[in-house]
Amino acid sequence: MELHQYQYLEAKCGQNDLPRCAAECPIHVDVRGMLQEAKRGNFSKAYALFAQTVPFPGIISQVCEQPCQQVCIRNDIDDGLAINAIERACYSYNEKKGSRAKLLLQKDNKVAVVGSGISGLTVAYHLANKGIKITVFEAGNNLGGRLLELTEGILNRRIMLNDLEVLNDLHVEIRLGVAINNSCSNSFNELLQEFDAVYLGLGQRDISALKLGLELNSNGTICVDPTTMETSNSKVFAGGSHLQDKNCLSVISSVADGKSAVISIDRFLQKASLTASRHAFGSKTTRLLTSVDSINPQPMVPISDPAKGYTEEEAKTEASRCIDCQCLECFKLCEYMRHFKMEPRALARQIFKNSSAIAHRFSLPMNSCSLCRQCEAVCQYDFSIADFCEAARETMVKAGRMPPSAFGFAIQDLKYSNSEAFVLTRLEPERSEIEYVFYPGCQLSGSAPWQVSKAYSYLREKISGGVGLMLGCCGVQASWAGETGIFQESLASFRSKWTELGKPGVIAGCPTCYMVFKKHLPELSVDLLSSIFDKFGLPEPAQSNSLVLAIHDSCTTRYEIEIQNSIRKILNNLGHTVKELTASRELTECCGFGGLMQISNRSLAHKVVDRRIEESEYDYLVYCSMCRDNFTNRGKTTYHLLDLIFGDEDGKIAARPPVGYSRRHDNRARLKNTFLKEVWGEDISYDPTPVKLIISEALRSVMENSLILDFDLYRVIEYAERTGNKLQNIVSGHYLAYFKPENVTYWVEYTAEGSGYVIHDAYSHRLEMTSPGESENDDNQTCRV
Repeated sequence: MELHQYQYLEAKCGQNDLPRCAAECPIHVDVRGMLQEAKRGNFSKAYALFAQTVPFPGIISQVCEQPCQQVCIRNDIDDGLAINAIERACYSYNEKKGSRAKLLLQKDNKVAVVGSGISGLTVAYHLANKGIKITVFEAGNNLGGRLLELTEGILNRRIMLNDLEVLNDLHVEIRLGVAINNSCSNSFNELLQEFDAVYLGLGQRDISALKLGLELNSNGTICVDPTTMETSNSKVFAGGSHLQDKNCLSVISSVADGKSAVISIDRFLQKASLTASRHAFGSKTTRLLTSVDSINPQPMVPISDPAKGYTEEEAKTEASRCIDCQCLECFKLCEYMRHFKMEPRALARQIFKNSSAIAHRFSLPMNSCSLCRQCEAVCQYDFSIADFCEAARETMVKAGRMPPSAFGFAIQDLKYSNSEAFVLTRLEPERSEIEYVFYPGCQLSGSAPWQVSKAYSYLREKISGGVGLMLGCCGVQASWAGETGIFQESLASFRSKWTELGKPGVIAGCPTCYMVFKKHLPELSVDLLSSIFDKFGLPEPAQSNSLVLAIHDSCTTRYEIEIQNSIRKILNNLGHTVKELTASRELTECCGFGGLMQISNRSLAHKVVDRRIEESEYDYLVYCSMCRDNFTNRGKTTYHLLDLIFGDEDGKIAARPPVGYSRRHDNRARLKNTFLKEVWGEDISYDPTPVKLIISEALRSVMENSLILDFDLYRVIEYAERTGNKLQNIVSGHYLAYFKPENVTYWVEYTAEGSGYVIHDAYSHRLEMTSPGESENDDNQTCRV
């Protein structure tokens, strides 16, 4: 993934956007952070956050129009937060008194500020903090401009004077009683010659009478760029109430004008661009989505003594009403994000950084995502962490840095399913043309091969135009693993065989195969088997009592409304009662197999499955074989849709036990043989494990978790017996042998028994290890220890 692609995709996420309160605030005070500290009683920390943005916190805490409260999300429930009252409390209960001045070594630049209203004072404060020499010209006898018109009850003069004391600490020169214009001795033109830049905070007055020589609007105000505050004279900037409607004057907006002008003046003095990478002040819209569905009403805390403001306890209680707005709807739903304790943008950033061309460093998060895109479904801006994980996996594979332990087993399983052991492509017997071809997929064929056989018989009976058969794997595991080459080979192989059959319509038995073909082979006409049931009618189902089932939708068909509806219709026709899970249909969750999470991060996959199966007390109904086996393997009674239609191997409606990886391999091979023999009259015998292996249930469970197949054990034993490359324990009599067919080394402890072998232990190393001069094909004699 290129940097520009990463930046585009990352920007979709609104988590880093400001909450409503801060977005509406013209200077974007960290209201959320301030309230979180206040509710914990940390008023000094809360004050520090407030003062970090506000130049004169004592003044602003008393006179701010608090537009933040008007847009507070709690207004959707009860009352907006009393934010300004909490700001006053933070100011009152701040224990860290003292000047906030940051006097630096003064520069040679000189800036004049004309007018000492709040915008001019903001400019003076911030530029002086940068070491620039500031002179403030005020026509009156006191600093404050329009602030002086406010009553003592609104703005306490002691607090105001205390705030303005910081200007003395910063060595700001104040010249009172000096009116600047071009019609008296204090010439504006002379000011332009003496100072490097000028800021005009002239308030509500007739500017034309001052004859400043600046371009004016039709309403008599100075023409100002709304972002840079620049006037028609490049060294003159202006802002404040002069630009505001006299009926809607705003102190906090004047502060915002001053802060914008500070950035521009500083850049102007440095001869830098005034507009590049510009952080804009002023109210803005936000994309932050915060759900209030679970928030209980809680009215605003009243102030017991309005003259004094909130007590500490009252301020803490009111601040605790803040719901800490966060756009974490995906985080709430996704066990993967919760597992790594990272919000989506931070997770995306880490994944991109690790997979970038500079790093190419493997990290578990990039390979642990199920790629189910639930995050994309819940996000109003379609942000998906899957985009970053898919790109990272492809990058790591191309760079040769993907460890074999990540997805090696899945790729081997795919290769097996697309080998002669399972692949089959046939027209329906005695037909030269067919209308459809049935593609059950590797997972259904491995889990319930008899249901594949019954489904094919049903299709041949119902569809008069003929139905062919294709056995194989769609290749999705290669796509999930970042092995795009192998995936494209699988698609090309399928397309070639499909073309040989005359390009019939495809009936997929697996929802994942259905989506792969629909997305990557648009030239196909593809249906899911359930839709065929809905179209041609159900076969006569096995007898069953009416069941109450919670339906789990396949994550690969989260946007397939017609399929979801057809499943529910079939269940109703079968006489069963359907219960909906909280996260269903478009918001459905993954079973833990998607994206090969079950292969790369088994412990996380178990957490995903366990969380899902705990959502309902009812038995589950699924239409994906992996979902059924994963849920069943973790103890949840789960039916596949075909379990209710065709039943188990005995034709009974019953919840089946899970099917392990070895059994899946065997079932696929035996299914092919069954079809060749029973449908096409051919007798081709194939036994995936030519010798009998005796394995305890405890060891089989270990093998399942370690991704070791019976066939892997057979290959180790066959190699050991053929070459003599084995060790024998003289006490137990057990043999120990190993074999490395590809990038996995398998170890087996065994003894011979009759025509088979008893397996005592088995383990593997999924690592790429090299040793000069070592060859696994060297024949060695048996050693006794």
